[in-house]
Amino acid sequence: MDLRILIELPLLFFSIICHEFAHGAVAERFGDDTARAMGRLTLSPWPHIDPFGTVLLPILCVLTNAPLFGWAKPVPVNARLLTHRPMSLVLVSGIGPAVNFLLACAAAALAAIAARLGLGGTNPLLYQVLGYMVLINLYLMVFNLLPIHPLDGSQVVAALLPRDWLSRYEGLAPYGFIIIMILMMTGLFGRLISPPVYLLYSLLM
Repeated sequence: MDLRILIELPLLFFSIICHEFAHGAVAERFGDDTARAMGRLTLSPWPHIDPFGTVLLPILCVLTNAPLFGWAKPVPVNARLLTHRPMSLVLVSGIGPAVNFLLACAAAALAAIAARLGLGGTNPLLYQVLGYMVLINLYLMVFNLLPIHPLDGSQVVAALLPRDWLSRYEGLAPYGFIIIMILMMTGLFGRLISPPVYLLYSLLM
């Protein structure tokens, strides 16, 4: 197996688990303990595994030589239990992408420190790992901010939309997964999110 895959897979799993854990932790902070009650408020990977997003999709990415990508099973959130709505809904939905951005920034900072200490030349694998960490988390962040149900961006948009627009927007929810699959199969997915990802990557790295 390609060394790149052996590096990227653990980084991907770690990043998506941190993403989902953050949703549950912030939801609990605002009064919804559903994630904890269902055993999902944990950094253990097993409760978060989604058969398609965590297993099949990364395998397809490897087989097709596409950028490694995936997602975990969404952490359950009961919006009716949240206090301080709609701002709490925005924070619960937005914290996942925010955590991915923070992980990307942390990895970029470590890469900068390694370069400053002259470790990039003596240990190129370290710099490669940190570069993958930045790229994976930027992809997760930008992807999840798309306003397509059930991605985090759609929850943020729904929380901020006026009530007369909300019902129309939520009417698109049953087609969200189909829209995502069409974007991925037609190549529009990469064209849509790769430019902002690589712009941020160039700024961080």
